[in-house]
Amino acid sequence: MSDVQAIKNLVEKHKALKKEIAKVIIGQDEVIDQILLSIYTGGHSLLIGVPGLAKTLMVNTIAQTLGLDFKRIQFTPDLMPSDILGSEVLDQNRNFKFIKGPIFGNIILADEINRTPPKTQAALLEAMQERSVTIAGQQHKLELPYFVLATQNPIEQEGTYPLPEAQLDRFMFAIELKYPSVEEEIEVVKSTTSDRSVNVQALFNAQEIIDVQQLVRRIPVPDNVVEYAVKLVNSTRPNLETASDYVKQYIDWGAGPRASQNLVLAAKAHAAIQGKFSPDAEDIQAVATGILRHRLIKNYKAEAEGISEEAIIAKLL
Repeated sequence: MSDVQAIKNLVEKHKALKKEIAKVIIGQDEVIDQILLSIYTGGHSLLIGVPGLAKTLMVNTIAQTLGLDFKRIQFTPDLMPSDILGSEVLDQNRNFKFIKGPIFGNIILADEINRTPPKTQAALLEAMQERSVTIAGQQHKLELPYFVLATQNPIEQEGTYPLPEAQLDRFMFAIELKYPSVEEEIEVVKSTTSDRSVNVQALFNAQEIIDVQQLVRRIPVPDNVVEYAVKLVNSTRPNLETASDYVKQYIDWGAGPRASQNLVLAAKAHAAIQGKFSPDAEDIQAVATGILRHRLIKNYKAEAEGISEEAIIAKLL
């Protein structure tokens, strides 16, 4: 099958997937799009939202519709790295045997990732970056496709360990979940307080998702679009001579090169689901907020004046 036909198929499959997810999840259209974009490109996502916005249900539903193995890890202050990765135990013949932890799945939901100490957060890093886990000097490969979707609660900061910048940078998207509209909330209450049960169909399998990821990487990108993405990321760095007064005024640290790579990859996937065969500057703009939001470190002045990352990104765009 040619790439042109494969992109047309992806557009159809994506529409069907959104319909299937909508059986369970009402609204949150943009959020679902961003999660799916990160899956089509092989990236990880961080979901930030107050309790009760169906973050866990959303990830579970998406995993079901993609036909992937789903594991949920509830992060707590006493969670140890071995609770995630697995550990070696002695069997009856006094030989060491490796028992796999919950990190061995296709979609891993790291629930309330900021509730656990840095030592345990770091246990995820190798899995996210290398798609492998090292236990007692032995490397264990993780099954592909592999995604970490982490959730974070922004209001309850008692007893939390904020994610370090290096770890935040490993997430392709930081996705903010907003409250539903009144109409959506009425729909949610109606559907969740009745005896109606919904079954979603798996529309993909693991191999088809790997094929989509390879297809996205093959999509050609014009030089001017790559240049636009890199210049956008460059404009967030206050320590460069070319930095604008606005950026120097409100930002302490800008985004790194991984942001440029993610912008281009996400723009390719965004173009593909719109049925386009190559991304343009509009595709970069469509994905920029989710990709740059967690990579900008605002200074005290921005905090004091209540200027959000979104406002800064909108100004730079």
